[in-house]
Amino acid sequence: MKILMIGEFSETAKSAIAAHFPKEWNVVIVPPGPDIQRHLEDCQVLIPEHVQVDSNLLAHAKKLRLVQTGAGFDNVDIPACTQLGIWAANASGVNAQAVAEHVLALILSYYKNIPFLDSFMRKRTNEEKLNYTGSELSGRTIGIIGWGAIGQKVAALCQAFDMKVLVYSRHAVQIEGGAERTDLDTLLSTSDMVSLHAALNPQTRHSINQTTFKKMKHTALLINTSRGQIVNEDDLIEALKVRDIAGACLDVFASEPLSPDSELRDLPHVILTPHTAGMPDGRKFHKKRYDFFIENIRRVENGKEPKSKLNQL
Repeated sequence: MKILMIGEFSETAKSAIAAHFPKEWNVVIVPPGPDIQRHLEDCQVLIPEHVQVDSNLLAHAKKLRLVQTGAGFDNVDIPACTQLGIWAANASGVNAQAVAEHVLALILSYYKNIPFLDSFMRKRTNEEKLNYTGSELSGRTIGIIGWGAIGQKVAALCQAFDMKVLVYSRHAVQIEGGAERTDLDTLLSTSDMVSLHAALNPQTRHSINQTTFKKMKHTALLINTSRGQIVNEDDLIEALKVRDIAGACLDVFASEPLSPDSELRDLPHVILTPHTAGMPDGRKFHKKRYDFFIENIRRVENGKEPKSKLNQL
């Protein structure tokens, strides 16, 4: 069984990932580029981290049986996979706990002003000169856009801090656990923080934009751990500059890695992390994720349907 993983990985991450798979499998990890074509020709499983899986790419993968992604699958042409008789599956819910905890960590860091306080202490400044603002989460309202596994986990964690939870979902899903379903405009105008947990698709791309920010409280915080392109990044930067909103906590960006000269790096009241919310075990590694991949690969190897399938053959 040959497993081809396409993405940007450090040597440490490559070693950790390869060692986690069964020894009898041939695990090849390569960056995007012309070198992938020769590996595609005889691979049975493709794990595409940083590449578009379209009909042109699939045309080179004559033995491919499964395209396996993480939670997101916006880089995979599902109809093309189906037409060629290739299973497509994601790992829905596998990283929900990790991402939800990361969201809460960002919220706490922002409202408790942890980055500022840490920087202050490292400067070895007289503590009598300390002047900062912070606040409690109890009584605040979080608006969650998207009600999948991650959104539900975030809601539960926030409720433990006595926060009110508003939810907007385009899908007809049942809202449970004390959260309150509402329309998007109400969520935007009444939430102290807005956390994004929607999938990236043509309907959601740049759906968070200048119009959105104008509807939010001037004191509101935007949190994005889903997909960077859901947010119009230029509009976000402008909204932060003119104080249409107060701050942002971002783990994902329109282009990754984030450009060294991005204005987001220099704006106050912004906390940035390098797309690591779903990887609690280390950069580019999450044990639950790869355990799921191995189980799904074994299922396809044995002629069974993969779990969390995205198509039907």
